[in-house]
Amino acid sequence: MPVHQPVGGRLRRPPLPDLVVPIVGTIFVLAGAAGLVPALAAVALAVATGCALACVRLASLAALSGRCAAILDAAVLAAGLTVAVLPLADPPHRAPVALVGLAVTALLYGAALLRLPGRSRLTAAERLGRTVDILGLGLALVFAAWMMLPPGPVPPAAASASVAGATGVAVLVVTAGADRCRRPGAARCCAGAAATLAGLALLVVLLDHGAPDRAVLAVAPPLLAGALLTADGARRTATRGRSRTGGLRAAWPGLTAPAGIAALAAGHRLWTAGEIAAPAIALGLAVIPPMVLRELLALADQRRRADRSAQAAGPRPVDDRPDAADPLAELAGRDDLVRGFAGRADGALLVVDLVGAADGAAVDRPVLVEVARRLRAGSGPGDLVARLADAEFAVLTGVGPVVAYALGSRLLAALTEPYPGAGGATRIRVSVGLAETSGGAPEDVLRQAELARRRAVQLGRDRVEWYDAYLEEQLVRRLDLERELPGALARGELDLVYQPVLALADRQPVGTEALLRWRSPALGTVLPDELLPVAADLDLLGEVGRWVLNRACRQLADWSDGGRKLWMAVNVTPRELTAPDFVARTAGALAAYDVPPERLVVEVAEPAVGAELPSVVARLAGLRSLGVRTALDDFRAEHASLAQLRRLPIDLLKVGPQLVGPAPDGHLPLIEVVAKLGDRLGLEVVVEGLESEAQIAGARRAGCRYGQGFAFARPATAERVEAWLEEFRSAPR
Repeated sequence: MPVHQPVGGRLRRPPLPDLVVPIVGTIFVLAGAAGLVPALAAVALAVATGCALACVRLASLAALSGRCAAILDAAVLAAGLTVAVLPLADPPHRAPVALVGLAVTALLYGAALLRLPGRSRLTAAERLGRTVDILGLGLALVFAAWMMLPPGPVPPAAASASVAGATGVAVLVVTAGADRCRRPGAARCCAGAAATLAGLALLVVLLDHGAPDRAVLAVAPPLLAGALLTADGARRTATRGRSRTGGLRAAWPGLTAPAGIAALAAGHRLWTAGEIAAPAIALGLAVIPPMVLRELLALADQRRRADRSAQAAGPRPVDDRPDAADPLAELAGRDDLVRGFAGRADGALLVVDLVGAADGAAVDRPVLVEVARRLRAGSGPGDLVARLADAEFAVLTGVGPVVAYALGSRLLAALTEPYPGAGGATRIRVSVGLAETSGGAPEDVLRQAELARRRAVQLGRDRVEWYDAYLEEQLVRRLDLERELPGALARGELDLVYQPVLALADRQPVGTEALLRWRSPALGTVLPDELLPVAADLDLLGEVGRWVLNRACRQLADWSDGGRKLWMAVNVTPRELTAPDFVARTAGALAAYDVPPERLVVEVAEPAVGAELPSVVARLAGLRSLGVRTALDDFRAEHASLAQLRRLPIDLLKVGPQLVGPAPDGHLPLIEVVAKLGDRLGLEVVVEGLESEAQIAGARRAGCRYGQGFAFARPATAERVEAWLEEFRSAPR
């Protein structure tokens, strides 16, 4: 659709036909879908409306070359007439008629597009690159068309239309992508031609395969869009629509587009037919060589461009001094890095962060000097190496994404090698963040690479991480949590909810589990899985844990004063549990609120215990010496878990609902095995996460003593749990 520019400070309203044509076309298609009009007639009416408007516009473009406008007009008219005559033709003749119309329309479009003004002569490298792009996309589209066809022999007309349509669409789409900045009008004409040919090819396939009548409605949108895009592109060309030559040129996704199309098509065929024939597999694999060749060509092109930029800039005085001996001094800085973007349309930015391997300490200057030397040795001759901070470097390269990742891996391997010194060899930890430079301002690309580097740090360092939008969402969320969590306790934003635990034999409530919630005004309700890792990194885990323990004991005391004999379970992490003062703090909380120790249950998750097992055993024994009961949460019933279970001084064993499922023939259900093990070790088994009566029955049948989950009650505030307990007490049993 045309873009209407503001006139006199106000936005000019689009011409009425621009709004009417899509509306009318939609009405015809809906009428065909509802059966009010024959489907083929509905398509003919919808396409005829759009083509008529496009032909009128093309005829009025006097500024454009008369012959070019006339040929474009004829191409649009040929497409419209092809669809318009189909309802009048006999059904056996419709597919051949549509195939002839496709051929005529393709020839007319080709003749017209070659006459559009502004074409530039391509270099040999550019022609080869565009040919590879067309080959890769064309093969992917042919493969996709094959996968979308029903299994069995392909009729001749459908086969011809699929191959010809895929080839034409590939040529036009690649051309449109290459011209969209320099010749936006020509790019729109190419896009319109691609949509038109795709619609006609799909029409031939549907007719030749005898598809249901309403299936032909799918060709109306691309044919309508093709006619209107052609007219709009011609108008832009005639009025010499300004091209966008400034800024970074967006790269054609020659690698991702063919791969994505082929993968989706293969998935569709496997989903619908369950298998792919050997010839089709061979065709799908044929998509790979053009993709690899495309990356190699991009690499060579970027190398040439970088060399030209370096030659144009001239030698740098520091680099060419015969006595330049300090690699750190030879690196120019952040400003030079930003200026380096000007000569590179595409490529990647790598940000490298260094810390000492032993304790995360700062890296000494001799090591930094060697780091700079290794970075330069490992980078390409046209790459720009910069120093962003004391122990943070960047490499700006002109290579494509696959080669850039290989470069990052190579630099990582080189930088993590030992650094000889007078006091012995030194090692460092390295984190590399990588972001593509295509289509972004230098500041944005640098920010993206920094976010990827931060992700590499979070995942343990000594790795290369790519930037993507989801990564940014995660990291921004993490930064928000780190900003808001300090002071949340003082602001009164932490809260506890409670989930009742019931005896399975009589379904009487026997206890509750305290669950932490952070009610942040800025971030909403934050659950423990997200809150606790941030608290641990900010060294706030002890402060939060003390608040939870005291709040839970206070609530337990309130319920005890009301005559309710419930126990309260509190979750702790191994880091909290192994703190030297944890047992003493627990004793203090019990004494402060006058809570009997046997009414408190301290839970620790089984998967997190392994690394701290000796200290965890000691602390659990200390709690039991106070009279506090202990529980192992998230028990997995694996071999290592069973061995660990015998060493832990616990009273309760908590398992998930996944153990309450049917067992293979001749085997006991896993929940029964766990229940028998609990009996033998003197442990009471709690099945949590129960959501159905069937699960409750299975847990009870296995001999488990307690249950917890949505099937009984959801976590709720203390007031709501009290109301639930009152209703429970008064309800007839």
